[in-house]
Amino acid sequence: MLVAVAATSAMALLLPNVLKGAAGGVSPTEAVVLINREKAVLIDVCEPSEFAQGHAVGAKNIPLSQLEAQLPQVVKNKSLPVILVCQAGSRSARATAQAKKLGYERAQSLAGGLMAWREASLPTEKV
Repeated sequence: MLVAVAATSAMALLLPNVLKGAAGGVSPTEAVVLINREKAVLIDVCEPSEFAQGHAVGAKNIPLSQLEAQLPQVVKNKSLPVILVCQAGSRSARATAQAKKLGYERAQSLAGGLMAWREASLPTEKV
């Protein structure tokens, strides 16, 4: 019985880290470190109407459907980290794949999207 409790406890502690690794992306805290230390660019891939309702401070809006055409114009230096964000993280994961195809090897998705950003009490703004 004690072994079962210990195993269950270990799984409960490890499962969030395993799921985060599977989902990929950087945490909001890691994103802030990249922005401050390495001048990472934060790109919000939501539609303009969603972006206007609230987004991370400093984020630039490029809707997912326009990413391939607009990203090279907005982020000219492909060696900079690029953090892609959407509301929950699914669109930004697709955007990360597109950005890497364009040569942005340091492109990463914000794990949990804008919801995780807000949960971390990081600043947002409206247009």
